[in-house]
Amino acid sequence: MKKVIKVLSLVGICAVSITGCGESSVSFQNDVRPILAKNCLECHQPGAKGFQESGLAVGDYESLMKGTKPAAGEQRGQVIVPGDSISSTLIILVEGRADPSISMPHDREPLKEKDIAILKKWIDQGAKNN
Repeated sequence: MKKVIKVLSLVGICAVSITGCGESSVSFQNDVRPILAKNCLECHQPGAKGFQESGLAVGDYESLMKGTKPAAGEQRGQVIVPGDSISSTLIILVEGRADPSISMPHDREPLKEKDIAILKKWIDQGAKNN
């Protein structure tokens, strides 16, 4: 009987670690939007230079998920890949993994690691409008 209890306890611990029990969910409104407003909105809103050049607006969820304006004969450029922060253009740019001439925020201090971590976690959690 003791062996069964030990095995069940071990299975329970493994299940908790796999499901990420206790992992807090990241909110677009409460966590992500303030980061974008502080670091990106100045340039990426209608009428601003970043918006004029890329077509990307970050003032609200719908605009962000719309992505960039299409190049000739192409579709809009998705900057968020829900569930995949590594492939999301937004993360590639703020982490400096792209050409330095297009790293974001452009001509400003880079985002803090904790802010990048929040953006990545939100994307990996499905990039929900919450």
